[in-house]
Amino acid sequence: MKKCFLYIVLLSTCSLWAACGGSDSDDGPYDPIPDPPPVVDDQPGDPVQPAKTVSMKLFAHYMPWFVSPSASGVWNHWTMSANALRSDKSNLASHYEPLTGCYASDDEAVLDYQCLLMKYSGLDGVIIDYMGESGKNDFATIASATKKMVSATAKAGMEFAICYDEQTALGTGVFSDASEAKDQARTDMRFIQQNFMSKPNYAKNGSRPVLLMFGPARVTGSANWDYIANPLGTADVVVLNGHAANYGSPAGEFLWVKPTPDYSQAASWNLYIGGAMPGFWDVYKEFGQGSGYTTYDRENGALFERQLNAAKTAGLSWLQVTTWNDYGEGTTIEPTQQYKYQYLTILQKFSGVSCTEANLKLIYRWYCVRKARGNTADVAKAYAFLAAMKPGPAETIIKTLE
Repeated sequence: MKKCFLYIVLLSTCSLWAACGGSDSDDGPYDPIPDPPPVVDDQPGDPVQPAKTVSMKLFAHYMPWFVSPSASGVWNHWTMSANALRSDKSNLASHYEPLTGCYASDDEAVLDYQCLLMKYSGLDGVIIDYMGESGKNDFATIASATKKMVSATAKAGMEFAICYDEQTALGTGVFSDASEAKDQARTDMRFIQQNFMSKPNYAKNGSRPVLLMFGPARVTGSANWDYIANPLGTADVVVLNGHAANYGSPAGEFLWVKPTPDYSQAASWNLYIGGAMPGFWDVYKEFGQGSGYTTYDRENGALFERQLNAAKTAGLSWLQVTTWNDYGEGTTIEPTQQYKYQYLTILQKFSGVSCTEANLKLIYRWYCVRKARGNTADVAKAYAFLAAMKPGPAETIIKTLE
């Protein structure tokens, strides 16, 4: 009590001193006395997830493939040909631009910002699109960014799972020899089991780690996948809808972008992962990358809401938002210059968390401070309060840093 009283007296004295000019001297300009920083005595505690009213696990499919000029000299995946981004952004390979501007997937400030947004939207974690460890094309860069996102989820107290992008990782343009592709896939499975599934925050179906597979399409047949998946042990392998026969006997399927989800066969699988897309509007045709795919209008959020509710009505235990940040295909829910926080507030309502858009805006303010000041002790403490679901103390700190 004495400490608080003394602090108030000092604050009042400083305010009066500044208001009166600081002294009777007319010697010239002087440096104003800064306001003392607010006292935030309590400690953040461990990161926690907000309570939800829906029982299903909610994940966002995440692309870790964006590269900035500071890392490679080009804006890879922000442009279709890994070239420089024009000042007018006319060659931005997306109809949407992130609220943060174009970013690198290995930027720890961006990863922390994204995880906080997910947490405050009711998402339990991320499903990371992963190309394996072959080092082909830009796979090494993607693998490195994947590991950084894994660290970011642990820091935020969230879960993660891997989606092995078999169609890309083992494509004929990557491995012309099928046996070589098969051996690489087995090597990747061993790496996933030892380096990802061993993490305490790896997502599980009961006691079994879950691996999603985008495919299989290049390597097919149960004999091949018995060999490839052997290092995974008891993990549940969930394949892309319609590709189960290519694998043999997967634990289940996951839905990708479908305008009208059909969950009539979901109960026949050990694990069926639903999908909810906000829309689909790719840029492939306009950038000379094929004829593109069917566009699905966002309907100002109505399509996303219908897809979320379809999964809930079907009684699914897992749901994957497709996607967080696939800008090339226009399936993003990450805040952008165009639709701001619209899809995250829809998620907040659906998941039943008590968070609001004001919380999301506070996280963006934290991100701006983090980029401007670096990861100082105060910035790190504000993050820790946000991760612990204590936005009040976090905002007190952020205000002093803005």
